[in-house]
Amino acid sequence: MPQLSHQHLLGIKDLTNSDIDLLMSTTAEFLQVLQRPIKKVPSLRDKTIANLFFENSTRTRLSFELAEKRLSADVINFSASGSSLSKGETLLDTVNNILAMKVDMIVLRHSSPGAGLFLAKHLPRFRHSAHARIINAGDGTHEHPTQALLDAFSMQEVLGPLKGKRIALLGDVLHSRVALSNILLLQKMGAHVEVCAPPSLLPRNIQSLGVVVSHSLDATLERADALNVLRIQEERLQVQHFPGAYEYHQVFGLSLARWEKAKNKPVILHPGPVNRGVEIDGKLADGPASIILDQVQHGVAVRMAVLYLLGQTGGSAA
Repeated sequence: MPQLSHQHLLGIKDLTNSDIDLLMSTTAEFLQVLQRPIKKVPSLRDKTIANLFFENSTRTRLSFELAEKRLSADVINFSASGSSLSKGETLLDTVNNILAMKVDMIVLRHSSPGAGLFLAKHLPRFRHSAHARIINAGDGTHEHPTQALLDAFSMQEVLGPLKGKRIALLGDVLHSRVALSNILLLQKMGAHVEVCAPPSLLPRNIQSLGVVVSHSLDATLERADALNVLRIQEERLQVQHFPGAYEYHQVFGLSLARWEKAKNKPVILHPGPVNRGVEIDGKLADGPASIILDQVQHGVAVRMAVLYLLGQTGGSAA
């Protein structure tokens, strides 16, 4: 049986082309399962999975939990609020105690970049962690690998193979973990990646990632086959990066009129939640060009694929 080359899913950087192909083909199989009257399979019925979310989340947390239940796994949901962390317990102690309960996988969302890698490196110290797997469900502003996988799968379903396609990321690239994971994955899949944002919402030296940088949404729309609209992450803004929501929408907001003028009529994606009237008009988000709800459905299938493949024995240490 084909397996991933790593024990953990910590980021896109570590994935090989064979890993990506396997994840995409396995996702397609589980998407078919989700179309059946009975959507549950016994693939992980002997596994226990703990969802550790140290940041607020709706879509990702629910998507992982549903994927786990569709695979017949036993599920533990952990929330940092009200836990022993508020009493001074460390992350490592918390995870060590959870693993002592014979947990097989940990799905981790954390505000600190590299939190998943930190845990993976410390697993050998834990008595009960010999076969535990770590899945990064978002680490600060660093990466969100399963979101990138579901975005790529969603685009592939509409556009076909992504090699040679022009994919643009629009919006708050600076604070977006989705952006980095998308850039890395799309380039591995042979796509040309462009980022479009005001200079204040782009990381320094973003060109070093091999992307095209644009400050003109209209020009980007003329080139793009697909446009992934990123949310303005106001909760992460330490300073004012633009005058206001109205001004941002006038220059970088994706309106229906703007999209209709574009030659290619790009497919529209959004990782959610959508700030209607800021980064995108509601009519466009709900219109026929949008595959936002398809992304949500594909997210369950992608996470089923990740959990299933990591649940198999074998693989080298990440």
